[in-house]
Amino acid sequence: MATSVRATGGGSPPPAAQTPGPSADSGPESRSRRPSGRSGLRSTFYRFDLKAIPYVFIAPFFLTFAAFGLFPLIYTGWLSLHRVELGGSAQWKGMENYTSLATSEFFWNALANTFTIGVISTVPQLLMALGLAHLLNYRLRGRGFFRVAILAPYATSIAAATLVFAQLFNTDYGLINTVLGVVGFDPVAWESSKWPAQMAISVIVTWRWTGYNALIYLAAMQSVPQDLYEAAALDGASRWRQFLSVTIPSIRPTILFTVIVSTIGATQLFGEPMLFGGSVGISGGSGNQFQTLSLLMYEKGWVTGSLGQASAIAWVMLLLLLLIGGIQAMITRSHQNRDRRRRRTSDPGGPGGPGGHIRKKARS
Repeated sequence: MATSVRATGGGSPPPAAQTPGPSADSGPESRSRRPSGRSGLRSTFYRFDLKAIPYVFIAPFFLTFAAFGLFPLIYTGWLSLHRVELGGSAQWKGMENYTSLATSEFFWNALANTFTIGVISTVPQLLMALGLAHLLNYRLRGRGFFRVAILAPYATSIAAATLVFAQLFNTDYGLINTVLGVVGFDPVAWESSKWPAQMAISVIVTWRWTGYNALIYLAAMQSVPQDLYEAAALDGASRWRQFLSVTIPSIRPTILFTVIVSTIGATQLFGEPMLFGGSVGISGGSGNQFQTLSLLMYEKGWVTGSLGQASAIAWVMLLLLLLIGGIQAMITRSHQNRDRRRRRTSDPGGPGGPGGHIRKKARS
């Protein structure tokens, strides 16, 4: 049974509309929650700390580089365009220092010596380093000792090592000529002859840097996956074939890195030839037979006092290094592009593989 409720006139009237009163948010508690000037300043400092502090941390490096790297480079370039004597003022000469180098037989002799010493020291050094790293990569007894031992020449002082080798290659009483005399050969004038002197200096450089490069190669070889060697062994490849077909292609970027570093070191060769020559070491021997670009730059700057010509030689060395680095970068890029194309061709799902042809037919 439904019942209905009717509103009578005597009922209570409808509720009146509420008048807006003071908001609860306008109380003292709300005012305390609003950001004050101190909290706004704190947020400003927080944003500054988040954005600027990283630049503050790396600023010492850039300041040091600007003071000891960039400024000397720019100042040397400015000096190379002037005629500057020790204790004198600078006179503008333009490209005269560079044109005088182009017609100087001493410059071309030093450039040729730098190239030949660099070649006969870098090539055997890297080849021996590859061989040593390949041997140390296998499990040998005492390989930890050998790894430390091959790094000992790098930790030896250049002066100490060069003086010892200078005594070994001494023309009159050196051990090398003594052994050659016992075998039946005539004594070799290691210091006064061009090629013997350059070979002796190359031996010093090779002895000192072979172990360092061998450890770099060893670290790269240990990152090569063992699955590649196991697959090559299952195919019947010998250790020599594994070295040529697996190890060398896998560590090619490391080899290019050592080539670049060794080239830079050979271009800047200074201590070994100067100490090997003794009293005539700055001039590269009595006949400039082993004078490098660094020795010529030192002689021009601090012996003859021609700082402008010495600065020009320094900038020529920099340009040569940039040129060599650019050529090696192009070679590296060409190798990478060739390897990329080879992987795309051999990939079954790639555009050049059978999977790519199947997908093209399906789309058509």
